[in-house]
Amino acid sequence: MDIASSVARKWREQGNEKVAGHLEEHVEECLSCLEFPESHRRRIRTTNGLERLNQEIKRRTRVVRIFPNRESCLRLVSAMSMETSEEWITGRRYLDMEELDELRSTDERGVREVMLMER
Repeated sequence: MDIASSVARKWREQGNEKVAGHLEEHVEECLSCLEFPESHRRRIRTTNGLERLNQEIKRRTRVVRIFPNRESCLRLVSAMSMETSEEWITGRRYLDMEELDELRSTDERGVREVMLMER
């Protein structure tokens, strides 16, 4: 918590009162990505994947230029989202869920051991 306070103080000195306040009030949420495996953290803490998807949607909708109705635009965006999801699941993996499962099972074993020790 001392580190969070010092970081908040630095933000205040730079004139960012809202950022400092948010950091002090929600420090656990700000650091929640640290609970994940190291390989997941970079992808979780940034919005790069979402920004890339938005760029691709923008690029493909510019090709069409004018949609006949809202439903046709929604179909295109939905198809692109499903395509991206399938790519992340089957092809180039965005996040390796096996690592997360291993981390969870290790954490669960640790919790069980603590519970047994408390008895």
